[in-house]
Amino acid sequence: MTAGELALVIATVLCVLGFTALVVALVFVIRSLGELRAAVEQLTAETQPLLAELRTSVDEARGDLDRFDKVLGSAEAISTSVEGASRVARVALSAPVIKTVAIASGTSRAARRLRRQR
Repeated sequence: MTAGELALVIATVLCVLGFTALVVALVFVIRSLGELRAAVEQLTAETQPLLAELRTSVDEARGDLDRFDKVLGSAEAISTSVEGASRVARVALSAPVIKTVAIASGTSRAARRLRRQR
């Protein structure tokens, strides 16, 4: 056997060993991918009910928020109405009340003066 043939045999053996190592590594990668796929499927199966429940909760919260918004709008309308009514009552009653107090005050002063004179 010549040196060239020996080098060719060694190169062939090394290529076979390298190819075998690549095949073994590929088998481990394929096995890991299978395990990963199983884990992803399990995770998906566990999270789908949780996501459905979350969607339901969000829809309920959105409905509650809409109702609260309506209640708040009604409260603001009532507050505005009460404010307007109190302003109208103040304007309507302030002048007669002031006049009544003035008449009562004047009458009491007049009564005191009449009593002093007697």
